[in-house]
Amino acid sequence: MREEIMMAAGETMLLIDQSRCVGCHACETACKMENNVPPGPRWMEVVEHESVDAAGDVALSFLPLNCRHCADAPCIAVCPTQALARDGLGLVRLERERCIGCGECLFVCPFGAPQFGEDRLMQKCHGCRERRARNLPTACAQYCPSGALRCATPRELSHLVRTSRAALGAARAD
Repeated sequence: MREEIMMAAGETMLLIDQSRCVGCHACETACKMENNVPPGPRWMEVVEHESVDAAGDVALSFLPLNCRHCADAPCIAVCPTQALARDGLGLVRLERERCIGCGECLFVCPFGAPQFGEDRLMQKCHGCRERRARNLPTACAQYCPSGALRCATPRELSHLVRTSRAALGAARAD
């Protein structure tokens, strides 16, 4: 695994394995369809990164970006209307009726997760709260064909990371 980023939500977490992302954008499509996200904003967005190695070979990598529902979420701290708060699942929830569209949350978010909608109010990933309440994975994880996005309990997550690190260590020893 090249990078693991986890988002807490009750009993499950979202594991993002950048090394498995193939840039197909299925997660973006699933998110938009599941949540009726209008054209423009993307609650999940696959960002592409090009790099050139010493030999001049170009490499393309992808990183799915969504709200990480940070433990110490800066967006909550700066919101002047308290439109952002932590919910019962540990997710950062946005109450759009309280939002005044000042954009402070967007400016402090390291992932650029809050985005302006056509009404000039913020919107963002809510971690598929309704799906998780029914013990379903997030839409982005369910429809990711490469397994780059996976919902797992903390115990399953620990096992996945340890297993992949052990396999990596064994491969380097060969």
